[in-house]
Formats: sequence, structure tokens, C-alpha cells
Amino acid sequence: QVHLVESGGGLVQAGGSLRLSCAASGSIFSINAMRWYRQTPGKQRELVASITSAGSTRYADSVKGRFTISRDNAKNTVDLLMNNLKPEDTAVYYCNADVLDYKNLPTQVQCWGQGTQVTVSS
Repeated sequence: QVHLVESGGGLVQAGGSLRLSCAASGSIFSINAMRWYRQTPGKQRELVASITSAGSTRYADSVKGRFTISRDNAKNTVDLLMNNLKPEDTAVYYCNADVLDYKNLPTQVQCWGQGTQVTVSS
């Protein structure tokens, strides 16, 4: 099995910064794309940012220029640096990854973390 564990959420004032981290562990053969999603009550989960194993990144329009996604392939981690936070960034943030588990090759599976709360006060 593969597990994703997020950390780094919390309460911050508008204009502040937070860094979220996600670490994957378990029977990992390789990880392809890694992503950060967020969700607020009553709304669908929204893709915030993604990064390929080669380092190509994509962002939701709402966070472009403020958020930066990065990863360390050797450590199987992905970070999300969030600057100039706004109250509308308040959500539970989830880490997501496309994982090849060596116990289930060649099937790729999507793994999710448990989520971390980010609250931005005005």
C-alpha cells in the first residue's frame, strides 16, 4: 500500500504565507503526476496545482502567481508554497498522486492524503 500524509496547514492572516508538504510512503515503484486539490463545504474538489515527474507545472487561474508547486522525486514529496493568501483560499487541501505500486504493477492508482485545513482570516 501507498500512503500520502499532508502537513503544514493552519490559520494565517490575509496576505500571509503557508507551505504545505505531502510525503508518500509505502510500496512505491514510481510516482508520475502529483497534485494539490482543495475543497470547501458544499463545493466540488478543485484542482489547485499539478506537477509531472519531469517538473512541468500547471495552476488554477485563481492561484497563478501566488502559489508554487514543487517536488522532490528522491524523497517522494510534493510541496505547495502559498503566498499572498486570501480568505477565499480557505479550504481543506488534499495531496494526490498517480502511483505505481510495485505490488500491483503495471496498474497505476490514484492515492489521496487525508487533507489539511488552511484558514485565511481577513
